Amino acid sequence: MHRFLVITLALATLLVSAQASAQMGGGGNGNGNGNGNGNGHGNKGAVILSFTNMAGVNGPFLGAANPLRGIDGDTLPWVVRSAKGTLTSSGRLSLAVKGLVFPSDDPNVPAELQGTNDEENFRAVVSCVTLNGGVMQNMNVTTEPFPASPKGNAKVRTTVSLPQPCLTPAVFIISGDEEDWFAVTGGPPAGSSGSGTP
Repeated sequence: MHRFLVITLALATLLVSAQASAQMGGGGNGNGNGNGNGNGHGNKGAVILSFTNMAGVNGPFLGAANPLRGIDGDTLPWVVRSAKGTLTSSGRLSLAVKGLVFPSDDPNVPAELQGTNDEENFRAVVSCVTLNGGVMQNMNVTTEPFPASPKGNAKVRTTVSLPQPCLTPAVFIISGDEEDWFAVTGGPPAGSSGSGTP
């Protein structure tokens, strides 16, 4: 009987030890950053930017006079009906935009372009403030082109290689084959009367 109790206690100790190891994430550091962690992020990384609106280029940001993060604005204004997306620390970008078009009531836009998008493809630029040799600088990472409809609707899910650290991230939508930006995260709520930049 004594030998049976010893074996039973040994098995129970092994079981408790195995359960504790599994709860610690199989060798993770216990704060949710190891593989198989309990925070639901896994290899997707933590969300570092979540947005529900973008502002179209307009006013003083048109052209090369006032570039944002080193990117010139398009020479014609754009408006955005709606936009949303997320960016994670591992560089996973999800973006959906609707109604990214030339305004229909701007006399500076040719009549045949008003209310439309003339680009077959958009690209996204993820812009970060980072450190390079102890010096703060902007770093921009551009996605591959993704299809855009004449109504200015487009979606993309992709992964980009982010600098570390990636501080104050911003997302731009730019031309499929040129370096001018059409829309950027921030600004007034999309779909409002101010859906372009001031």
